[in-house]
Amino acid sequence: MRDIPVVDAHVHFPSGFRSGAPRSPRDEFSREQYRWMLRAWDFPPPEAEHPGDEVIVERWVAEVARHGLERVLFVTHRDNRALEAVVAGHRDIFAGLAHHSLDAPDALEELQRAVEEGGLKGYKTFGPRVQHPFEDPRYRKIWTYMADHKLPLLIHFGILGGGGGVSHHPRISPLSIHDVAREFMDMPIVVPHFGAGYWQELLHLGWSTPNVIVDTSGSNQWVRWMPYPLDIDQLIRKAYETFGPERMIFGTDSSWFPRGFALRYLEDQIRACQLIRMPESDQRKFFADNAKRIYRL
Repeated sequence: MRDIPVVDAHVHFPSGFRSGAPRSPRDEFSREQYRWMLRAWDFPPPEAEHPGDEVIVERWVAEVARHGLERVLFVTHRDNRALEAVVAGHRDIFAGLAHHSLDAPDALEELQRAVEEGGLKGYKTFGPRVQHPFEDPRYRKIWTYMADHKLPLLIHFGILGGGGGVSHHPRISPLSIHDVAREFMDMPIVVPHFGAGYWQELLHLGWSTPNVIVDTSGSNQWVRWMPYPLDIDQLIRKAYETFGPERMIFGTDSSWFPRGFALRYLEDQIRACQLIRMPESDQRKFFADNAKRIYRL
């Protein structure tokens, strides 16, 4: 019954799952929070054993067909080369991002290799895992290379992980990249999960900087830990008002099996778009065209 094309621009390729006894009270706290999330969303737990990349690839090929998706963008895997191998056999429906450490000694060289030889479409990192301010001179060559090639930066700000995860860091706010975003305006900066708890900061950044894009992926359950009520309908409405139809990208944050493609996230966001009377032409941009343009899929 869906009349619009869909690109899922935020998927994590499953690379194996950690198991074993909790090593600290925080580990057990985190696991209990995760179990609660699975029950709340009625999601099955991840399979205990990783079946191998080849099996996962075929499952995702089937998911694309089953749900009528145009493309899937994998934002992480074990490493860049593993993701390049996943994408190489299915470039008509798969794409990927480089995601090595920004603080690696060869970060720029690896980004160049992954893009120019491996065919990856941009770079993914996490603000709370970056060791130095984004405007630090050691990163400048990376931003320059990305801006020169108009490569998108997908960067997770906000709370990181489940219960017991990271909630404080000098680069946890989207505003921490404000100066870089304004200087390197040819580098699209995509912020997922509506800023994951830093919604006002993301709105301010998007208001001031036209190369900042909001990625709507995930359960967005961070709204439960805000001091004021928020839901997906309100988030979509405010994103549409502030960023406009050209700077919104749909994603699910799908990852493990047997869940596969998180269809309910798509359904919730389509409903939100209908409730605010978003024109179909703008929905097409949001759910597919913007991702294809920004990531050059």
